[in-house]
Amino acid sequence: MQGRSVWGSKVGFLLAAVGSAVGLGNVWRFSYVSYQNGGGAFLVPYLVAMLTAGIPLMILEYGLGHREKASPPLAFARVHHLWEPFGWWMPIVAFFGINLFYAVVIGWCFNYFLLALNLGWGAETGVFFEEHFLQVSSGPFEFVGIRWPIFAGALLTWVLCWLICFKEIRHGIEKASLLFMPVLLVMTIILVAWSLQLEGATDAVWNHYLRFEWSKISLLTAEGRSVWIAAYGQIFFTLSLGFGIMITYASYLPKKSDITSNAIITCLIDCSYSIFAGLAVFGTIGYMAQTKGVAFEEAITAGPGLAFVVYPEAINQLPAGNRLFGALFFLVLIIAGISSAISLTEAFTCSVCDKFKFERKKTVSVLCVLGMAGSIIFTTHAGLYILDIVDHFVNAYALILGGILECILVGWLMKAPKMRKHIFAVSGRKVWPLWDIAICFITPVMLMLILLGALYREFGEAYGGYPVGALLLFGGGTLVLSRFGAFILSHVPWPYQKRTHAHTPEEETLLT
Repeated sequence: MQGRSVWGSKVGFLLAAVGSAVGLGNVWRFSYVSYQNGGGAFLVPYLVAMLTAGIPLMILEYGLGHREKASPPLAFARVHHLWEPFGWWMPIVAFFGINLFYAVVIGWCFNYFLLALNLGWGAETGVFFEEHFLQVSSGPFEFVGIRWPIFAGALLTWVLCWLICFKEIRHGIEKASLLFMPVLLVMTIILVAWSLQLEGATDAVWNHYLRFEWSKISLLTAEGRSVWIAAYGQIFFTLSLGFGIMITYASYLPKKSDITSNAIITCLIDCSYSIFAGLAVFGTIGYMAQTKGVAFEEAITAGPGLAFVVYPEAINQLPAGNRLFGALFFLVLIIAGISSAISLTEAFTCSVCDKFKFERKKTVSVLCVLGMAGSIIFTTHAGLYILDIVDHFVNAYALILGGILECILVGWLMKAPKMRKHIFAVSGRKVWPLWDIAICFITPVMLMLILLGALYREFGEAYGGYPVGALLLFGGGTLVLSRFGAFILSHVPWPYQKRTHAHTPEEETLLT
């Protein structure tokens, strides 16, 4: 049996992990969430959430993957054989629940990169995005047909994922990350520097992005408590936790690895990038608002509309170099998106190879073909509706539940002190016992509050005003089918003894 691949360097691993965490949401989600929840004051609950949930859960996923040298299904099964279905659920949801539409959104970015070269979106960017580019139908059941430019963009995304994941981890994902991440950083620095010198940019950053509304984060008010929950939710989503990705990536670490430092560095880089990228977003939109003579509140919007409607409109207003600026912005989105898409692909690929010992190249090829086939529905005229529904259900329920299950598995079944001892054994660096409290209580409680809040809103009113049938079919159906797939795969017999990992005598001494 061929030995497990190993990262070529610590830097390669860190850049791959950061590449997974830094995605499209870092550019358009964090800055808007911060703006809505107290501006600069939001950084307080955000940093607290990173310390009490983000870093502890990252240490958990790194530790579990490294200890078992396995993808989530195998790692979960080794801790407790009845938990294998939950281990399958995470990479299945990541691949079939997220990557199918994520590839299509990256396809939008490819199209907009080309459009930026001649400002092909025109003056009415909102009308162009919905009526001309997406050609949105009247509802989620009105598929009409395929939008071929979007299909081509999604196909290009899947081809790139295939090319990168096709090779062994050191020669594929690691090399791509060593190229993508420095380029992404340089381009983001250029965007921020360019944006901040625009007229009205500094005012927008200080008065709307980094303003300190302390009253909004008070735990004494319902609004303040909701901001804290939003901060925990943002940390969870931005760090790629609950996908099974970090467990998979950590399984390729060498025997001696500094788990704690790697986790802290990954979290700090990802969160810092989110804050930094927000400067470019707010600076550019601030310039547009001043140029058009409208209030900043009227200019900014949430979600994909920020990148594909508001930002192109802001690019139109730039005094010079708008074509280059626009191309640079969408190239940043493409690189951030691709680095995340390959990690979503790798998590499921590794899981399948671990279970069935299939050859990696054939597995990646088959999965990418299946992925492209599954993405087609999101390239139809109803694709925007279906994307929104699936994204809501996966993020609000599947990933949150995955995080809770991880905490139960390691914190209560394996026992948190046992994992701490493993981390010390392989790195020589102790994890404070406070980590046990975070994993056993703080993190699962906060995730449970987020989950209950989502359920409360779900039963209060239909999400997005969509027909209940559409929510059940596309949203609920994704969760049910992924759970069914996890059940089926977990009940396929292992072709070999799954308890293959043996600890060193030194580790066994510390772990007993």
